Amino acid sequence: MSAALGCAGLGHRYGRRLWGLRDCDLEVPAGRVVALVGPNGSGKTTLMSMAAGLLPVTEGTVQAAGGAPAQRLDRIGFVAQDAPLWPRLRVADVLEIGRSMNRGFDAVMAAERIGRLGIRPRARISALSGGERAQVALTLVLAKRPELFLLDEPMANLDPLARREFLGSMFQACQETGATVLYSSHAVAELERVCDYLIVLRAGRVRLAGDIDELRSRHRVIRGPDGWAARGGWQVISQRSMAGQTTALVRCDDARLPGPGLQDAAPAFDELVLGYLDGDTVTLPGQAAA
Repeated sequence: MSAALGCAGLGHRYGRRLWGLRDCDLEVPAGRVVALVGPNGSGKTTLMSMAAGLLPVTEGTVQAAGGAPAQRLDRIGFVAQDAPLWPRLRVADVLEIGRSMNRGFDAVMAAERIGRLGIRPRARISALSGGERAQVALTLVLAKRPELFLLDEPMANLDPLARREFLGSMFQACQETGATVLYSSHAVAELERVCDYLIVLRAGRVRLAGDIDELRSRHRVIRGPDGWAARGGWQVISQRSMAGQTTALVRCDDARLPGPGLQDAAPAFDELVLGYLDGDTVTLPGQAAA
């Protein structure tokens, strides 16, 4: 299967010493809805900005929508957290700018979508609610008919109803076109509902990447008396102890039982994500998918 996003040794350095992303190796299959997770400063926005052609590559390479980002801008859609638009312009003017700047822009679809959402074409961007501005930004992206959507926490400032409407619009469009979505959010429960592929970043490096169901099948959450995790034989990703009991997320590629006195279960999505955000183990994409 072809990759919608491919990175090899990708990195970006801010100034002389600060690396926003480094040694990033990824190959995201086309047609997937990808959860991009990590704390603030982990490299999520840096990765998306390079994939969108907005940041230069310091080291390594990146391919997006079948080529170098600068050569595939018409096939890449990017929605940032603050949905930046021209506040003094009217909605119709913003859509016209989108049409003039993007080859193949579907102006009819854009106008119909804005009307269906009840957003007045003559309204100024500054007069819209946060949800309406996000929907206008999404309409600009959807009308490009891109192969790759990059969504950098686009709903952080939206209320629950606006979030639901935005998500519904986004993923309905992706199902219709077969586009790939790279979706960054701190709302883990929200990601679990819509995503089937996971990338975890921390401190500018990839900690985990792969199909979510496959990743869950290769990990276990094991609980037992303190000290069991030190007995060896486990690749412990993260662990916590309380009241004489240790709970750990472990990587186990075989069907071994954990042993007497221990309880184990497949990790929930949030346990898998938080385990890799808490732990120190680095799992490269090739290892995760092996």
